[in-house]
Amino acid sequence: MRWQADSVTLTAAARTVGAQLAWQCLGLLIATNVCLAGVLSPADLKRVEDLRPLFAGLMADLVQTSKRTDIPAVDADCVKSTIQNLVEISQELSSFEYLITIEKELTNVSENDPTRDVVKFAVEQSTNILTSQRKKIAQLPDQCAKSPLALSKAQQALQVVDATTGILSSIRSRL
Repeated sequence: MRWQADSVTLTAAARTVGAQLAWQCLGLLIATNVCLAGVLSPADLKRVEDLRPLFAGLMADLVQTSKRTDIPAVDADCVKSTIQNLVEISQELSSFEYLITIEKELTNVSENDPTRDVVKFAVEQSTNILTSQRKKIAQLPDQCAKSPLALSKAQQALQVVDATTGILSSIRSRL
């Protein structure tokens, strides 16, 4: 009974954090776009827009998978571990979101404005967070690495992290 209550709490928390992660990453990237108008190409804009449903879909899928009763408990635990790693990414990225979004409040930011350096710093730190958290997701415990389901879900999370990192790296190179 306690496990069921913990499962319900985890599910609710995962949904909340999943939505939060999706919004933060999207907000982070869109804010960078707003702040650096003219820096991003139309292709980059499309890639940024595509991240929102990608994150939301990933979290919904992970939560649904973790709730399935037809999979072994080990697989469910591995999926929950992936969810937890994404929660950590969300929490860590939130501290830099403000630094990136602050520039959109300013109307006249020149090429040499120090605010651009703050945004660059925040983008770099966000990229570093994604890189370090990627390593955690990729280093699956043995029981998870042996599970095709758990391995598949971790790979999906890595693809989303890699896509986000790629977009941030592309933006960073233009700052």
